[in-house]
Amino acid sequence: MREQNVVVIGGTGFIGGHLLARLARDGVNTLVPVRQYEAAKHLATLPYLDLEVADIHDDATLRRLFAGRDAVINLVGVLHGGHGDPYGPGFRRLHVELPRRIAQACAETGVPRYLHMSALGANSRGASMYQRSKGDGEQAARSQLQVAATIFRPSVVFGPGDHFLTMFAKLQRHLPVLPLACPDARFQPVYVEDVAAAFAQALRDPHTRGATIELGGPGVYTLAELVRLSGRYSGHERRVLGLPDWAARLQARVFELLPGEPVISRDNLDSMNTDNVVDVQTQALTAGALGIKLTSLEAAAPHYLAPGRGLDDYRERAGR
Repeated sequence: MREQNVVVIGGTGFIGGHLLARLARDGVNTLVPVRQYEAAKHLATLPYLDLEVADIHDDATLRRLFAGRDAVINLVGVLHGGHGDPYGPGFRRLHVELPRRIAQACAETGVPRYLHMSALGANSRGASMYQRSKGDGEQAARSQLQVAATIFRPSVVFGPGDHFLTMFAKLQRHLPVLPLACPDARFQPVYVEDVAAAFAQALRDPHTRGATIELGGPGVYTLAELVRLSGRYSGHERRVLGLPDWAARLQARVFELLPGEPVISRDNLDSMNTDNVVDVQTQALTAGALGIKLTSLEAAAPHYLAPGRGLDDYRERAGR
């Protein structure tokens, strides 16, 4: 099989770092557009990888970056994208307009494949702006018939450098009691290395062209169970106080008013009204269909959540 040449958009994020390491091990030649070189230069040590400062929202730039490539992978996503109907401007720009631009540029430059990161619960008629924008984003990714789009829908992704279990572990270091919205919301967390493996396998397997792949780990947990586990593994397990809906929305509203990214928003609460688990009714492919042996949360999370281990694990995985 000849060497593959791909572009990875959004490669500097949590999942991107793990995927790029996996592609480097597989010998895939990868170009990663970045906003600022300094923020991404730690990736430059990976073999077969080039970084280029570029504006991914410019159509001419996308056409130049994609010329001669075998595939484009898009990992860009946000949890908070402002407010609007059917969704805020941040969601529209990153979840809908960017996938449409990518698909169009692929079609214009002859790139045959587009691997697109979506999410479980993506639905153009979903309860939250996040879900609606992800649903419309899937349609945008498939807007060019000559480009075979593969859609990935993971549940919440955990692993070294995550912003989920790690956040709850940090909160429990400082709070004697953790007030928790939507404690009974259900998730099927999937390990970041398994997500990276799914992308890498799909890139090699032509049978995944046009497929939807739903990614969930081997266990289903309530949010309260995940919070308790993160506290236990980090050595700071606290009491979890489930909030009624009215208090949860008040808490989220307060967080939205604070500077910076909110810990939780009202839109996040709307998303959690839908179970974040693999749906066998969709007839989507799964990690098992790709031959991936899933990693349990209990096997992986203690190693990076344990006191003093998070940074060490990250350095080991980055080869530093």
